[in-house]
Amino acid sequence: MPWPGRGHINPMMNLCKRLVLRDPNLHVTFVVTEEWLGLIGSDPKPDRIQFATLPNLIPSELGRANDFLGFIDAVHTRLEEPFERLLDRLNSPSPTVIIADTNVLWAVSVGTRRNIPVASLWTTSATILSLFLQSDLLQTHGHFPIEPSGSKEDEIVDYIPGLSPTRLGDLPQISHGFTHQAFNRFKPCFDQLSKAKYLLFPSVYELEPKAIDFFKSKFGFPVYSTGPLIPFDEVNNRSEPDYIKWLELQPKSSVLYISQGSFLSVSEAQMEEIVEGVRESRVRFIWVARGGESKLKEALEGSQGLVVSWCDQLRVLCHESVGGFWTHCGYNSTMEGIYSGKPMLTFPLFWDQSLNAKMIVDEWRIGMRIRSKKNAEVLIKRDEIKGLVKRFMDGESEEGKEMRRRVCDLSEICRRAVAKSGSSHVNIDAFIEDISKIV
Repeated sequence: MPWPGRGHINPMMNLCKRLVLRDPNLHVTFVVTEEWLGLIGSDPKPDRIQFATLPNLIPSELGRANDFLGFIDAVHTRLEEPFERLLDRLNSPSPTVIIADTNVLWAVSVGTRRNIPVASLWTTSATILSLFLQSDLLQTHGHFPIEPSGSKEDEIVDYIPGLSPTRLGDLPQISHGFTHQAFNRFKPCFDQLSKAKYLLFPSVYELEPKAIDFFKSKFGFPVYSTGPLIPFDEVNNRSEPDYIKWLELQPKSSVLYISQGSFLSVSEAQMEEIVEGVRESRVRFIWVARGGESKLKEALEGSQGLVVSWCDQLRVLCHESVGGFWTHCGYNSTMEGIYSGKPMLTFPLFWDQSLNAKMIVDEWRIGMRIRSKKNAEVLIKRDEIKGLVKRFMDGESEEGKEMRRRVCDLSEICRRAVAKSGSSHVNIDAFIEDISKIV
């Protein structure tokens, strides 16, 4: 039972594919709304994954960004009853285990009532969950609530188990505004975690050992890192869409791949500065513009780039012509950037993205900041963007060489994790063994 959103459905589906491909006795019922079945129902998947649907009782995917808080409330209040009715119909055989997104508030209690173990899948970093689960420590240390862009944002938070020392300004602004309201709605989900039977992460243990070890010590049930939960098996697709043909014509490591994600975006004024900054940098680029493709094409006419409405992101990132990734720092995108061995230019917008950007730039040292919390409300001008893009794409500078060397090392760590005997490979086998013992 994934949370109904692209950034949650994708890792859940990738986990389920790994499970059924590893064990021929496993069968998965993948639960989505009728709307989401229309969006993903034709995607390739193993035969032992079947879809089941819930009625469209929540706001449409097309408009959820307009009232995301209302969307959260709808998922939390309207889908539990139809999910229970679905479980009543799944009786030959009955479900052995429920794998549910941590953000689905009622999933653990439904499993408990029915004596079905629940494995909670948290679809972003273990590090951010350690913060969310222990947010009361911010209050204890005088760091909650904090005024946005206040005098304390450079103070270091070094007292939260599982979280490396971090500037207060690099943490999500959970004490104010929209993020505060979203956090309050999701907090009961975090409180339910202790009643689950398993906790699964889409991360790689070697990338977040401190946070994952914290959860292993905190909970009296198995905690498994199973990532990266990205579609790496599909990278060698033989099809040649126009954007791949275009990439084939570009010099090695010369193209900047630009994607601001599929949910939230930036102001028109900021987008105009980004467009002009990228254009004036004269760097080659491929830019994914969901919804605004024609407008962006017009604005970038005559530049050295390609604008597309959609592309196979991981396949593009793994192409040798691509030398860098401009990203909003959603967790799936972060993992795809690392797996592909591409340094990242970070432009976080919401929720976990600022902390993901901090890990990219400060901990893993595989990227640069365009936007940080310190200037989140300030318009970043085209000249600054132009200079950063040129500096970031300079693979011959010492800074550029070191960044690319480090991200290649982390890419190798990710690839080893999912190979036979790798940490994530072993953890998925252990999880399968656990659930196989359930009678």
